[in-house]
Amino acid sequence: MSSETGSHGTGSDENVPEDENEKLPGEREPQGHGEVGVPDEDPFADPGLPPHEHRVQDIDERAAKRSERTVAMLFTVSMLATVGFIASYVAFPIDKIVYIWPLGHVSALNLSLGLTLGLALFCIGAGAVHWARTLMSDVEIADERHPIEAEPEVRQKVLADFRQGAKESQLGRRKLVRHTMFGALTLVPLSGVVLLRDLGPLPEDKMRHTAWKKGKLLINENTDEPLKPDDIVVGSLAFAKPEGLDQHDHDFNVEIAKAALMLVRIEPDDIKDKRTLDWSHEGILAYSKICTHVGCPVSLYEQQTHHVLCPCHQSTFDLSDGARVLFGPAGHPLPQLKISVNKDGYLEAQGDFAEPVGPAFWERG
Repeated sequence: MSSETGSHGTGSDENVPEDENEKLPGEREPQGHGEVGVPDEDPFADPGLPPHEHRVQDIDERAAKRSERTVAMLFTVSMLATVGFIASYVAFPIDKIVYIWPLGHVSALNLSLGLTLGLALFCIGAGAVHWARTLMSDVEIADERHPIEAEPEVRQKVLADFRQGAKESQLGRRKLVRHTMFGALTLVPLSGVVLLRDLGPLPEDKMRHTAWKKGKLLINENTDEPLKPDDIVVGSLAFAKPEGLDQHDHDFNVEIAKAALMLVRIEPDDIKDKRTLDWSHEGILAYSKICTHVGCPVSLYEQQTHHVLCPCHQSTFDLSDGARVLFGPAGHPLPQLKISVNKDGYLEAQGDFAEPVGPAFWERG
């Protein structure tokens, strides 16, 4: 029917191009960045991955073995450097100075520690890089980005990729690399452990012993004279230090902080803990002056009750009852020192304190 031609007047299709790329009359040319008629290119188009090129280690097992030995050598050098670091810490005194050109005069300890630790860390890094570049798979894999929340399929894929990566790393196959790498990674943390020496010398058993020994006289802290029993009267409190400990000694403060002693004289009938009488002389009891809480000097004495008070945190000890704790945060009684009188009539120690003095510590019994 002629009416199907529409309202444009004619049913002829002479103006309709046969090719979709052919322009209609009056149609304008597309505008591009360059010449007229050249279509725009997508600047974000995926260029794709270049063809994969095999490395020599992928096709030649002998080359792969050489790379394996190189990696193992680097890890082994790292282990030796770590051993050298520890040996340097032991061998070189901290005050040893050497001349190294062009550095000049430097500390032998610092120089050796820096060189050995630096070499140990460098060899671990170099070994890992060489291992990755020559032995691990270098096939590039493109993966589309996905939402942060992982779907079960994605998690399964990640685990599969991990297993595939572990397989391609050849960690199970290259046993020499695996063993030497584990050795290097195991040894290098020892460097940090050795550095703990800078915190100070090891205490060993110094916390359990003081300057008191059998036969040492009790010296009055105020007069620097040896004490006799008559110098200590009932109701009084005296302070003493070991014979031979001079306040001008460079380690005086360290030693007196452990060996400070207080003496009290109590009527034997007033002593509750009769076991302390075996360590006393005519009612003269010798106890550590160092509080067992935080180490403050105990010095406030109440002669009627025989209680002694620490001024720092008010720990109270009963000197007539083995210096046990009556009140306060102290956790142990004051240690007792066994004393006697020598042939010249002076008070002397019969050994060290019965237990470690001062604050409780983790090894204390």
